[in-house]
Amino acid sequence: QVQLVESGGGLVQPGDSLKLSCGASGGGMRAMGWFRRPPGKEREFVAAIKWSSGHTYTADSVKGRFTISRDKSKNTMFLQMNSLKPEDTGVYYCAADPSIIQSSMFDSRYYSYWGQGTQVTVSS
Repeated sequence: QVQLVESGGGLVQPGDSLKLSCGASGGGMRAMGWFRRPPGKEREFVAAIKWSSGHTYTADSVKGRFTISRDKSKNTMFLQMNSLKPEDTGVYYCAADPSIIQSSMFDSRYYSYWGQGTQVTVSS
């Protein structure tokens, strides 16, 4: 059984930075991703990474500001968030799957394992 644990959320001001971490117990993941649920909205894709190659995919809304990465030796994924905006506010979830294909990495329905979520609030 894979367990994912996120950390690093918090309350920041617009323009600030935060770095989220997601530690995975157990290996064998083909890909991991970050999703977020803004207040009153559906969960949306933020970024994903192929575990073996490190190839990344980033949503247009955060491209150039957010960077996804991973440390294979520590089974940990990161999301570096810079130039944060109020619209980045939400609960951020990490997800992982051992067999997800590339075309499905943007869709939360295809991830088998989920973390508990961490709140990110961007407000002045």
